[in-house]
This record gives sequence, C-alpha cells and structure tokens, in this order.
Amino acid sequence: MSRLSLRTQSKTFWPNKFESNYMTTVSINVKALTHGEGLPLPKYETAQSAGMDLYAALGEGETLTLGALERAMVPTGLAMALPAGYEAQVRPRSGLAAKNGVSVLNTPGTIDADYRGEVKVILVNLSNEPFIVERGMRVAQMVIAPVTQGQWVKVDDLDETARGAGGFGSTGTR
Repeated sequence: MSRLSLRTQSKTFWPNKFESNYMTTVSINVKALTHGEGLPLPKYETAQSAGMDLYAALGEGETLTLGALERAMVPTGLAMALPAGYEAQVRPRSGLAAKNGVSVLNTPGTIDADYRGEVKVILVNLSNEPFIVERGMRVAQMVIAPVTQGQWVKVDDLDETARGAGGFGSTGTR
C-alpha cells in the first residue's frame, strides 16, 4: 500500500493581513488497484491548487464513449483510507465542462473516511457531441476537506429571521 502525502508550499508568516500561503496537509493511505498500475497518483497541478486530478483507469487501449446526455462510472484504479474527520469531494474539472460539456454527477460526490472501495467518477456528457474517455485522462478533481458532524436538538419553535421560509428563488436574480 502506498502512502499519499498531500504536500503544498507553506509559510509560517503572512506578508499582510489579506494574504496567506499557509496550507495544511494530511497523509492518506492509498492502494493502487491492478487496473490502475502505471497511472500517476492524484496530484496537485500547482502549489495552491485545492483539488488533485483523478485519472481514468480504463484498460490499455480501451476507450469509453459518452454520447449526448449519457453517463458512466469511470474507474480511477485507486482505493484509499481517509483519516477520521475528513472526506474527499469529487468535483468536475472546469476545462472539461467549459470545452466539452462534460461534468460530474452527484457533485460534489462525497467519499467518506470509512469507505474502502475503488474511487469512481460519475461522468456525464451534457453536450450534443460524443465524448471519448481514454486511459490516463484527467477526468475529475478531488478535494480533501475536514468534516463537522451535526447533532440534532429538537425544539418546539425556531428563531425568526428576515428570510423566514423564503427559498427557491425568493431573493430574485438581480
């Protein structure tokens, strides 16, 4: 089992009160599955990237064609053990969305700390043109985030707010 260590540049000082280059890291145990061998581990493309790119772990020479409005679960060839108190969020890559109309359903897709199966990406083609996924293609990004669990407190009444029960467009668009 490999150990993926999320590392970024960090500073212990702030040049001014509006700028901070300090980023935290957490170590994540990761297992490369057989069909993911030879592919890179998820990685940050820049020093301050929030998301790591996930790669399609299709078989050698295999492609996956998504027709218009079709979806498919794309394997990444990875399983991982997130530390307790963290989740991984699978999100679309902006370039695939803007240039090809390809996105991720169930966005963000949550990977819980106790999940040990393969990480898969639910890709959808929202364009009118077929989209071809190839082995090693960067198909999504994954953000590691801390989790806060809520605890319900039953009450008879809720405090009043200016918004009240208004929702679903009640504040307008302008």
